[in-house]
Amino acid sequence: MKADLIVGIQWGDEGKGKIVDLLAQKYDVVARYQGGHNAGHTIVVDGKTHALHLIPSGILNPKAVNIIGNGVVVSPEALIKEMKQFDNLLGRLFLSESAHMILTFHTLIDQAKEILRGENAIGTTGRGIGPAYSEKIARAGFRLGELRNVSALTDRVLEYFVQNKAIFDALAITL
Repeated sequence: MKADLIVGIQWGDEGKGKIVDLLAQKYDVVARYQGGHNAGHTIVVDGKTHALHLIPSGILNPKAVNIIGNGVVVSPEALIKEMKQFDNLLGRLFLSESAHMILTFHTLIDQAKEILRGENAIGTTGRGIGPAYSEKIARAGFRLGELRNVSALTDRVLEYFVQNKAIFDALAITL
């Protein structure tokens, strides 16, 4: 089985998405293995513009299976918005249940920390990617598979807030 791997080494601005789009036409499977919805690329096919941030570029190949792997941090809102651009994704787009979610409070934490950095701000997009990855590494994050049991997920999120209230208070985040 032939495989190509596209890896960027210039902080994300080297055109990986467009290269993947060109190569994806020759492959049966296209996978995204890391990152979040902070970056993206625009592809025009038959005069129709598609903005992709999470979904692999292979989605424009009607024969390709597309996978969002467990290394990706997924904003459910951003993913749903992106999915609405396409018809007939059934059997063509698969999500790892182990992929971590970016929830609203991740975005709030990201933005609040950037403000607190003042002159030392790092230029984050404020979309919650850093905080979601931090929780993934700390084994404290929320995974897509947890959406199968919303009640249990809700309990976990509430427990998260209880445990982190002091942090939120220090960052002046109102819940």
